[in-house]
Amino acid sequence: MQRELRFCQYCGGGLETESVEGKPRPRCSGCGVAVFEDPKLAAVTLVVVDGKVALVRRGVEPHLGRWSFPSGYVDRGERVEDAAVRETLEETGLHVRLKGLVGLYSETGSHVAVAVYAAEVLCGELAAGHDAQGAAFFDIDDMPPLPFPHDYRILEDWLEFRSKDAHAQL
Repeated sequence: MQRELRFCQYCGGGLETESVEGKPRPRCSGCGVAVFEDPKLAAVTLVVVDGKVALVRRGVEPHLGRWSFPSGYVDRGERVEDAAVRETLEETGLHVRLKGLVGLYSETGSHVAVAVYAAEVLCGELAAGHDAQGAAFFDIDDMPPLPFPHDYRILEDWLEFRSKDAHAQL
């Protein structure tokens, strides 16, 4: 859940909603600065070993307790690819190498965009990180219900990516 901004980050004045560039946006009543809220970017990996996908049981909201792909927010100034590798290690204990971008996903009304990468394991043992309740490998045909609406499209796109990757290696 995203909190509503109430005060200007520059002068501390109260924010009021006004039309700015044709959209309702917060504007400071003190200094007049318009606030353009940036979306958050999350990095996700599809890690597959012996045909099974690594998932983590979410230890935080939203969807606490549901199984999902290893993921997390990209820090300001961090390369998206580095965030994908970092988050995978933090959540699964697996050191991975990215094989390529599966896709970029966003939905109207959501403040989060998701960059999804295919990844291969370099080393490590699958184990739940500090913000996960569990970690396990699941057969692609026997996955638990996934929490986010775009997750099933991600799987479809990954299957296509994997098929193209296999043909490229022949």
